[in-house]
Amino acid sequence: MNPNELLSLQQLVISLGLGLLLGLERERSESIIAGIRTFPFIALLGTVCAQLSSVTTAWVLAAGLLAVTAIVVFANYTKIRSGETDAGTTTEFAALLLYAVGAYIVLGSIGPALVLGGIMVILLHLKEPMHRAVTAMGPHDMRAIMQLVLISIIILPVLPNEAYGPYGVWNPFKIWLMVVFIVGISLSGYVLYKLFGAKAGALLGGLIGGLVSSTATTVSFARRCAAEANLAPLGAFIIMMASCISLVRVLVEVAVVAPGILQALAAPLGIMLGACLLIAGTLYLISRRHPGEMAEQKNPAEFKSALFFGLLYALVIYGVAEAKARFGETGLYAISAISGLTDMDAITLSTTQMAASGSITTRLAWHSILIAAMANFVFKLGTVAVLGSRALLLRTAVAFSLALAAGTALLLLWPW
Repeated sequence: MNPNELLSLQQLVISLGLGLLLGLERERSESIIAGIRTFPFIALLGTVCAQLSSVTTAWVLAAGLLAVTAIVVFANYTKIRSGETDAGTTTEFAALLLYAVGAYIVLGSIGPALVLGGIMVILLHLKEPMHRAVTAMGPHDMRAIMQLVLISIIILPVLPNEAYGPYGVWNPFKIWLMVVFIVGISLSGYVLYKLFGAKAGALLGGLIGGLVSSTATTVSFARRCAAEANLAPLGAFIIMMASCISLVRVLVEVAVVAPGILQALAAPLGIMLGACLLIAGTLYLISRRHPGEMAEQKNPAEFKSALFFGLLYALVIYGVAEAKARFGETGLYAISAISGLTDMDAITLSTTQMAASGSITTRLAWHSILIAAMANFVFKLGTVAVLGSRALLLRTAVAFSLALAAGTALLLLWPW
């Protein structure tokens, strides 16, 4: 078998796999129009037509699309005539898109086709949760999401992409781009909260709390545990889990903003994350006997919150540059500790970008981020002490002390 035949066979196999995957989901959803057998045929038709069009004429591909469209229209018409009350078009559009994906495997690239196929399956499978999320969103949530559109699509493109201010650290476009990035991460957690609701469980509660705001999650559970003392084991776990996810956020931010230095920062920060996950796992085993419920989450896409983070980020990047110029590493560490008390995103983004540009070393960057994380642990422990119960404080103090010990050991012992 020559290379061309092997490539054609590979394309057909991938197309068949995507068709079976989509068909399986539609079959379980009891779709009348297409199911486990029809969807593979649609995908294979797209691939075969694309293969033929590459050696004959593009009209073969167009004819295949017209044929699939006609069949889908006829099937939908038959469904309505048979008395089917749900005249939705999701399956129909999925079938047409799958034909295009099958063709793209040949005429485009296999990687994006696989990603698109996966997205289609997820969107089809999450029908009920997505409808619940939209139903659960009130006018305030919709207004906040529209504000996200405002700050990302309308404001961002018109900002100047030039350096201003002392040390040339204030670039309005880049500062606001970081605002959009952080708000997007937090909003993804809020959407998960709306999808799964308050009773999705302790593990998901900690994950979502970390995505939206680990500090806000700490405040919420500290107050709840003050009113309900028996929630202390659960509260300690969710607070620790949210803190773990905040470290995951840090690694994601580094990967997006400065992928070139990810490897240098990922090892020590990953060890810190591993230690925190081990502590959280122990707390989870202790809290398993207690019912899990998420704390109430606020929509993070509000314009005031975005503006506050933008100002904070601008202040931090100036403070980092000023401290580095005047006091060297000691000054930068002090800024990291102060900034990390309530927010780790700003110091993470600023030091990461400076390390990527060569202004500071990668060692100084991960030291600063780790110090900010440790300061954040201290701040949250203080929050629990003020707002929470004694039982929650005891458990959180033990967990955070172990995390701080792990961070201190990394700062002192990790090879330079």
